[in-house]
Amino acid sequence: MTDPTLAPAPNEPKVSWLQTLKIYAEPASLRMLSLGFSAGLPLLLVFGTLSFWLREAGIDRTTIGFLSWVGLAYGFKWVWSPLVDRMPIPLLTRALGRRRSWLVLSQVVIMVALVCMSMTDPQVSLAPVVWCAVAVAFASATQDIALDAFRIESADVQHQAALAATYQTGYRLAMIWSGAGALWIAARAEVPAAVAGAAAPYQHGPWQIAYLVMGLSMLPGVLTVLLSREPVAAPIAPSKGVRQWLQAALIAPFADFFKRYRWQAALILGLIACYRISDVVMGIMANPFYVDMGFSKDEVAAVTKVYGVIMTLVGAFVGGALALRMGVMRVLMLGAVLSAVTNLLFAWLSTRGHDVTALIWVVSADNLASGIASSAFIAYLSSLTNVQYSATQYALFSSMMLLLPKFVAGFSGKYVDAFGYADFFNSTALLGLPVLLLVWLASRVRTQAPTSTPTPTPTPMPPSAD
Repeated sequence: MTDPTLAPAPNEPKVSWLQTLKIYAEPASLRMLSLGFSAGLPLLLVFGTLSFWLREAGIDRTTIGFLSWVGLAYGFKWVWSPLVDRMPIPLLTRALGRRRSWLVLSQVVIMVALVCMSMTDPQVSLAPVVWCAVAVAFASATQDIALDAFRIESADVQHQAALAATYQTGYRLAMIWSGAGALWIAARAEVPAAVAGAAAPYQHGPWQIAYLVMGLSMLPGVLTVLLSREPVAAPIAPSKGVRQWLQAALIAPFADFFKRYRWQAALILGLIACYRISDVVMGIMANPFYVDMGFSKDEVAAVTKVYGVIMTLVGAFVGGALALRMGVMRVLMLGAVLSAVTNLLFAWLSTRGHDVTALIWVVSADNLASGIASSAFIAYLSSLTNVQYSATQYALFSSMMLLLPKFVAGFSGKYVDAFGYADFFNSTALLGLPVLLLVWLASRVRTQAPTSTPTPTPTPMPPSAD
């Protein structure tokens, strides 16, 4: 049976499309748009954009694939999520509150690490770039922990799909800026070949400028946190000693989840672990693929910036609106199907050579599918959390979402070297088939309301405290 919070009640009066869309103009949704941008910015700077930079610098595909394991920081963030959930930061927490203090700290670390990253040429020394990428990944994962809790605590259950949609829109816009935008900046900063010389096609200076700009692009997120109110979180009872603190911070959040779902917890975690595997594994080799197919930075930037932005916005808003009207599980199934199909389109693209028109169609379809799937998936994960342990539980879910895909993705470069791009993209599409069965089985699980903290009562769209 599906959870009544995830599907529209049969006797409820239908909400008009105008009322549905108005929720996106609320202050809470707009603030989540900015914070979603801050969350999405670092991701490609240690994955897709970095892989383009490294491939252009002559780093081999196998090394690039293994370097994607930097992303395992996102898969293990549940390990330190209890600290983010409960541990105060000296001075900062008193001034800003529990959630905002962790957000600001992680955002500043990301900025500093990106600036340091820009100062090193991977063609000369790869290790400093890798260590800076590790710092960005860990700080970004920490920002995700605090921000997911911030979002969940800022609105009732009925509004989570809308906040997820605007968060996802900001997230995707940031990924376009840190992907296409970074490529566009680097292309504009290149010295013409006549000046640089035919023997020097790779230039570090343009990438240095691009990463410096990306570091500064974290500033709007910092300002949004500083100008926002701290959400009203569930009160934390003072702990009597280290043992009680460990019980409350480390054990209780996970025990609560398994107590509510029992054996069905394995099914839910299995779905979470596999849902985005097609996209994540494929995405590691996307930019090296563009380089090897002869697409320039300008071409990739133009296609992903124009068509990617439009289709991402359409996908995110359609996914959020459909989740409100049809229920999250139906949209999850739709997203799983679309994610697998768009990977097949990349296999087709690999047979086309340098075909910009084909690239436009494939990138557009991929962004549309990703936007739809992600909006529904975030709303589904949010519905599983107990607000008393929102940071820790959501970190567990989002970590599970990335752990297996990121591990498998580490071997993507080796697979491409052995079998070629077409076989690789076809294989990533096949990885999505078990997801369809898992979504169907999970749709028959009733989401259990937490017993320790009452489910937030839906209210008529008040301004939230985020």
